[in-house]
Amino acid sequence: MNKLIAMLAALLLLAGCSSSNGSGDANSQKLVVAATAVPHAEILKQVKPILAKQGIDLEIKVFADYVQPNVQVLEKSIDANYFQTGPYLDAFNRERGTNLAIVTGVHIEPFGAYSRKLKSIDQLPDGASVTLPNDPSNNSRALLLLAKHGLITLKDPSNELSTQKDITANPKHLKLRELEAAMLPRTLDEVDLSLINTNYALAAGLNPTKDALLIEDKDSPYVNYLVARPDNKDDPRVQALAKALTSPEIKAFIEQKYQGAVLPAF
Repeated sequence: MNKLIAMLAALLLLAGCSSSNGSGDANSQKLVVAATAVPHAEILKQVKPILAKQGIDLEIKVFADYVQPNVQVLEKSIDANYFQTGPYLDAFNRERGTNLAIVTGVHIEPFGAYSRKLKSIDQLPDGASVTLPNDPSNNSRALLLLAKHGLITLKDPSNELSTQKDITANPKHLKLRELEAAMLPRTLDEVDLSLINTNYALAAGLNPTKDALLIEDKDSPYVNYLVARPDNKDDPRVQALAKALTSPEIKAFIEQKYQGAVLPAF
């Protein structure tokens, strides 16, 4: 009888250990987050020791594109991601019928237009070649920036999902070519102007506050968010990350490191 009781106790102990160490369990202290390299992964590296003090092991997975970070969160191979704006997330969810959810807003990256051939936007020639992102939200963002500076006219200048079909006037006969966002810095030697997301601009050694010929205002609505799934956005580990990302320490780091090229949104 005593042997039977001992065996049952051992089985219960094993069951308890296995349930508390599973990767999907809330008691697991590992948190895997997808990010683009600059500035998102750099900011997350600053958060890592903050979470470590709380017993959370933050693993950062760096991606060069804007699709896989969302796909892998949906597939539950990654817990959360930090790379995208609200309009991009809305477009992704709408097109794919998904329901990824915002956890918290962290920073703004003023979107800019760059050139290796021109010193001023006033030098932009008639028929200039212009490259811009091909994903819906960033494509619209680029068009809105061009429209704001009078280079094109849009049917509705406030529509965050404007496309080239919404262009009603193109007085300089700009030749607009859409490419994957990560490819845009590589086109600078070939075109007159390229509209580039700040994360890719920074990675290419460009300084938005000094090198951009056009740049969004500091009140840009395109906040970069920490994003998760509805089933895990309230997980204590994800919420701990959200709190750390919006802490005074991280605000000071963003302001000092990026000197206005990246702005805290909290």
